[in-house]
Amino acid sequence: MKYSTIPPPLTLKPYVRCFWVLEHDFGADEKSYIYRSIADGCVEMVFHYQAAFDELITNGPAHNWQSGIHFQSNTYRRFETRQSFGIFGAYIYPFAVPYLFNTPSEKTSNEMLDLDTCLGRDGKELEERIMIAGSNSKRAEILAAFLEKRLQHARLKDDTIATSIKHVIHSGEISSVEQLAYRFNLSTRQFDRKFKEYAGFSPKTYMRLVRLSHALKQQGSNKSLSRIAYECGYYDQSHFIHDVKAFTGYHPGFYFSGKAEGTEYLYV
Repeated sequence: MKYSTIPPPLTLKPYVRCFWVLEHDFGADEKSYIYRSIADGCVEMVFHYQAAFDELITNGPAHNWQSGIHFQSNTYRRFETRQSFGIFGAYIYPFAVPYLFNTPSEKTSNEMLDLDTCLGRDGKELEERIMIAGSNSKRAEILAAFLEKRLQHARLKDDTIATSIKHVIHSGEISSVEQLAYRFNLSTRQFDRKFKEYAGFSPKTYMRLVRLSHALKQQGSNKSLSRIAYECGYYDQSHFIHDVKAFTGYHPGFYFSGKAEGTEYLYV
């Protein structure tokens, strides 16, 4: 399995964290691959340019997933393919959603939509160009040009909140909502309302998602689960277990064992 990232051009860095690629060729004894997407505070545009995935839905028919947008979420999903696959994606900050998809961020949380549903004919044409591109560098070029065009007239109504979202994601600081509101010169009530508008979730929920992300990045560090929980700001072990189970569907002991679905690329 091969996983790699491609940095976005400077014009997109305020909105796009990275482009990414995940590829895998099935061995002779492989019959299927199941990927589990975990809860995440950012948005992903996803293009399955080699083999489609079916979303595995409990008590319902599988939904074919060729390409689309997986918005910020506080839950996990499962997908399966029975062929060698190649996936290209863009990892996007949630406050870019209104400018890219003409809908408020708080109305897209936990949604997963096809490109043509979100973007109409432009989305269908983009999908076709990405699918037939000869390389992932070309896919990055095509998607970058598309996003730049969508964002050329973007003007954040409140850059303070966008900055606060980035601060939560990248700083690694453990803060309360009150502390963040004070840091960005807003009342707690104002901050809570504006943050949800731009991030899709309340600051409290969003900080839980980011804290989980920081914890899961400790895979392979040989640290104990207790140490990871403490360093990432969990009150106690039961709090850590609750969040990992809620956002990944697994007990931490299993998730950090390296056997969990959709984590194989972390170990290559």
